[in-house]
This record gives sequence, C-alpha cells and structure tokens, in this order.
Amino acid sequence: MKNSLLPAVAATMLLLVGAWPAMAQNSATPPELGAGVDSTLTIDGGVRAQIRVAFPAAEIDSSLSGEYLEAAREVEQTLRDDLEQTIVFNTQGPTELAVLSLTGDRTQDFEQFRSLGNEVVLLASIKPEGDKLVLDGWVYDLPSKQSILGKRFRGTLAQTRLIAHYLADAMHYQFTGRPGLMLTTIAFQSSRDGHQELYLMDYDGRNQRRISGHKSTSGYSDWSPAGDAIAYMSYFDGSPGIYYVELATGKKLPIYNEGVLNLSPSFSPDGRSIAFAHSNQSNVDVYRCDRNCTQPVRLTKSGAIDTNPSWSPNGKQLAFTSSRSGRPNVYVMSLDGADVRRISFEGNYNDGASWKPDGTHIAYASRDSGNKFRIAVTSLVDLTTKILTNGPDSYEEPSYSPDGLRLLFTLRRGKESQVYVMNAADGSDWRQLTHQGNSSAADWSSFKQK
Repeated sequence: MKNSLLPAVAATMLLLVGAWPAMAQNSATPPELGAGVDSTLTIDGGVRAQIRVAFPAAEIDSSLSGEYLEAAREVEQTLRDDLEQTIVFNTQGPTELAVLSLTGDRTQDFEQFRSLGNEVVLLASIKPEGDKLVLDGWVYDLPSKQSILGKRFRGTLAQTRLIAHYLADAMHYQFTGRPGLMLTTIAFQSSRDGHQELYLMDYDGRNQRRISGHKSTSGYSDWSPAGDAIAYMSYFDGSPGIYYVELATGKKLPIYNEGVLNLSPSFSPDGRSIAFAHSNQSNVDVYRCDRNCTQPVRLTKSGAIDTNPSWSPNGKQLAFTSSRSGRPNVYVMSLDGADVRRISFEGNYNDGASWKPDGTHIAYASRDSGNKFRIAVTSLVDLTTKILTNGPDSYEEPSYSPDGLRLLFTLRRGKESQVYVMNAADGSDWRQLTHQGNSSAADWSSFKQK
C-alpha cells in the first residue's frame, strides 16, 4: 500500500477499512451507497500536492435519449468542471486517458490509471429512474484497490447540475474534511434588464437568475449565515432603505427605511442582528439592530462619514469605512463602537471590507495614485498588506468565499463592470463570472447547511 491515499500522508487520517462491492454493471443492483468504508482526510495546515484523479467517461444508460440524454451529459460535464475548479484535485479525463488500453478488468485498468500518476479513480454512472436521473459515483484508491467513497444522488431534469455538485462536494469533503464551494451561491447586482436588480448565480457563474423586481436601484447585498435570506439596499420607496428577501418564498420585507439614507447591510454571524449605515439628515454613521430593527443603536459618533460595516466571523467586531483621518480608510471596532483601530494604510482611499472566514485578514479596495482601485489584503496580526491586483482597470468590492480560498471582485473598465473571481492567496487564476449588462457587488453565501 505504499503511496496509497489510505494511510496518512502529511495528514491526519481516520480510516475504517472495508472493501465495497464493485459498481453495478448492467442489470445488477448496486449496494446501498453511503455505507461501508468511511474515511476522512484532513490536510494538516492545508498543504498537500493536488490529488490526482482518473475520471474516465461516465457510464450513461443506453436507454436515455432526447432531453434526458442531454441532461445526463450535462451531469457528467458539470462534475468534471467542479473537480477541475477546485485546488484539491488534478483530474485526468477521457482525452488524457485515451493513451491507455483499458480492458474492463478492474485489476489491470486500475494499474493503468496509476501508471499515469493517478492516485484515485472516479467511476460514475447515470441512469433513469422514473422522471429522474440517478447519479452513482464511486471513488477507489488505486494502490490498494479499495473503495473509499460511494454516493448516489437523484434529481429531476431541472436538478441535473445540482446532483453533480453534490457528488463533487462529497468528494471534496472526503479528502479534506471540509465542504467545497460547489453548493454555494453568489448574490450580485446587475443592470442587464434595464434596472439595477438583485441576482443569484451558482458558484461557477452558471444559472444566473433575477430575484428582485423593484424596477429601481437595488443591490449591495449580504447573505444571512443560514443562507435563507439576503439583506440588501433598495430605492424602492424613494430613498435608500434596507430590505431582505426570503429565498424560500421570494417574499421581500423591509428591515429599516427611516431617515434619508440606509446602506450596506451586514448580517451578524448568528443571523440575529444587522449592521448598516444610516443618516437622518445629518451625519452618516454605523448602526446595528435586530432583524426586525425597531430600535437601531448608533455605534459611531466621530463626526466623519462612517459606512460599509462588515461583521467579523466571531461576531465580536465590525470593520467599517471612515473618513475620520481625512481620507476614507478601513477601521475595526468592537460591537459597542469602542476600541477603534485603523487597519488600512495603502493608497489614498480604502473601502469595502470583507473578512476572511478565519478572521485573520481583511480584503478591501485600495485606490492608488492613478485613481484606480486595487484589491488589498491586510493581516490583522501584524498589519502587513498584500496587493493582489495590478493592471489598467479598477478592481473593487472584494468578497471572500466561505473557505477563504477565493475572492470575488468587480472589474471596472471605463463605464463597464463585471464580476470576477481569483485565488485569494496570490491573486492568480482569474475567471469572469458575469457577461451581461453592468454587474457588480457580488457576495458569496456560506456553506450549504446539510
């Protein structure tokens, strides 16, 4: 079992050894998946080479045709895309595996997969069950030839991408002990339909759909920790107010719309409170209140413009933007407005704090001398700052993914803006997620609660 993923390799591994039956062929009935061997690989400190996965063509039931066949192919492609977009897996698909002479004999084929440097193999099958598709996925450790994961997911034609996401997420959790991003959702604002409205999209930019129809400027959203609601700003009643939408029902409810200005809501980690910027014909300050917001409490009283609050992951602090030093900068304070400290010192305008989920860093937009914004990340331990973007455009509105490994941001080029994502560690691997209208101010949901 040398070089097997089953023993601990630069990691702590819990393993209950047990062999699983082979994946069902043709008319054979597969065993109940999700039982049997159970292993969790927790990568110590997150440092390990990518896990090399052989993923040959999925076995698609020959009875499928028309829209069901198209849906089955979408399931397979979505699963491949999911695995390729993680930093955990390095996948070899049918093209890379075409150099092999597979025999159908598992013992021989597993050795061939391994000859290309693969550590595990994913075998997938897709078949019909009534009006649904069934996705079976089995992962085998190639050196030991033991099965280390087996899952089955069913879904309607409208859920084809979702069942693929579930399997990819299960694989991610199996090898890291952490959920992946596959089941997360991104909220953003876009003018593609004539008005700036609130939209949702899958983590990879697919399945974009509008969820507000106020026919006024709406956006600058924040997810509830449970993922059941989104708080946002809207000019629906004339002046900007804070609202939230219940995702299960689509119902929109006001949180607070008193005064002349209410902006940038931020949910507390327990989902019970909201911080926001408010003005009552005077100064703009940071307030907080419960979800019903009948008695908002003023937190900042500096006489400067204080806005854009962002709740810390541990619920004990708020980051916010303030002009109290003469120019806008990012500050951190306790929940009663005390213990204020400045954390941004780059550039001449810093705004839009996003906390890394572990609470160690804050990302924000920092304007340089050329009046273009860059994405900056500051350590809260020693206040060292790293600039992640450099280029001719303006890069704004960062938002961390729930695993802290990715950053959403808005790229502004002239009068146009679109949402991108990049690696949070070094600013590499940019991917454009939106392409219609002007899209901006994206916010990542937390992990899907199971």
